[in-house]
Amino acid sequence: MDSTLVADVVAEVMKRLNARGSSAAGPRAGETAAAEEPKRAEAYAHPHRVQDPIGQFGVFASVDEAVKAATESQAKLMKLTLEDRDGIVKLIKKTAKDNAAAWGKMELDETKIGRLDHKIEKLQILELVPGVEFLKTNCDSGSNGICLDEAAPFGVIGAITPVTHSVPTLSANAISMIAGGNAVIFNPHPSGVNCAAHAVREYNKAISAKFGIDALLTCIAPPTLETAEAIFNHRGIALTVVTGGPAVARAALAAKKRAIVAGPGNPPVVVDETACLDNTAASIVKGAAYDNNLLCIGEKEVFCVEAVFDKLMAKMEKHGAFILNPQQIETLTKKAFTPGSDGKLHVNKDYVGRDASFLAAAAGTSVPPSTQLLIGETKSDHLFVQQEQMMPFVPFVRVKDVDEAIDLAIQAEHDYRHTAIIHSRNMDTVTKFGRRANVTLFVVNGASPTGLGLGGQGFLSYSIATPTGEGITTPLTFTKFRRVMIAGSLRMI
Repeated sequence: MDSTLVADVVAEVMKRLNARGSSAAGPRAGETAAAEEPKRAEAYAHPHRVQDPIGQFGVFASVDEAVKAATESQAKLMKLTLEDRDGIVKLIKKTAKDNAAAWGKMELDETKIGRLDHKIEKLQILELVPGVEFLKTNCDSGSNGICLDEAAPFGVIGAITPVTHSVPTLSANAISMIAGGNAVIFNPHPSGVNCAAHAVREYNKAISAKFGIDALLTCIAPPTLETAEAIFNHRGIALTVVTGGPAVARAALAAKKRAIVAGPGNPPVVVDETACLDNTAASIVKGAAYDNNLLCIGEKEVFCVEAVFDKLMAKMEKHGAFILNPQQIETLTKKAFTPGSDGKLHVNKDYVGRDASFLAAAAGTSVPPSTQLLIGETKSDHLFVQQEQMMPFVPFVRVKDVDEAIDLAIQAEHDYRHTAIIHSRNMDTVTKFGRRANVTLFVVNGASPTGLGLGGQGFLSYSIATPTGEGITTPLTFTKFRRVMIAGSLRMI
């Protein structure tokens, strides 16, 4: 997820960890080249400045200050009842919902990426993120006593959050982490630090007024490479949680601390001849256009069998997508991907999360203001197919049969094991693709957001931990296993 943007946070940290002898995996297909890291580090030389006073209600200038406040707040949290903890979680959800319009606009104004209606919606739907109800105690009693297996907090968690979903990711993580009994320190992306710090401060004000704890959430302002490194290495932080691309994942895993990593994705879509094409087209538009395709789970490339390819393209137009011709696609490609110092082409961050109308203008055409998504036919090796580009343009690849579609889809996913989507009414085909893809989120006959409970069953989370295997994060993700054995007593049976 967000490989071209969130990597800013830890690019230099990765170098420093490697310099100390830490090992990390080499680059894979789709990864951002190491030669681009100095350019990213430059973004941190002039971070956005938080306008409100530092040192109040969870916003601190140093990691040490944040750890101290978070440690004290977490100790107070553990003195409260589970019902109180549930009250804090619900208060965060209510505060986000009540301020969704204002905070969504604040985030869009600061980050300049995505869509306002979806920025607002991502805060309104936080009520779908699970809370303390996920914390279940298992009990086993017998002639030797009683055994309780329960979820215990880590204590203080350090989190690196992306610019693509600054306040929503922060808020969802806070809900899950606090439900699990933890306090959290956020190191936000510098391009979203003002909205992140504002949300942290407002959450803490609400929590303090009702529960007397003023720093369950903390935020570093301004976030720097040094503060990111300090979070990875601070003894007072028990667990790190990072959301980002390959560089962010490698840095977290190289540090000598347990990490939960929500890594990159490049979700492919497979469409066979049995698919309901009307539903397929509506689903692709809904998922790929959401927040201008900033979602890590969003449909990024489509592999459709030749037998229904042209029919699907017509359905896509019916549902509001605009088809670019080959020349327009190549014009857009030359602007959306720019050469790096390594000689390779990389995503132009100035095009990430921009509206379809902006991309259309770059392609040399214009679209109706209501247009949410651009599409067009490309080859399977096209840059828009192979790189996680986070723009509302989706390439469609024509294939001879579903086996070729599956082969090319798995190749384009680059073994991230993140998300894959299929539209088919042939359950044998669905099963074949699901087994081979082996992704964390496998969506069948729906838009990608249905995999997170939005129009489908299940619950919502904004962090999907693929590299470290936790999957869709919940409060249990941020707890550790604890057993209480009462030997020889309470023998009721």
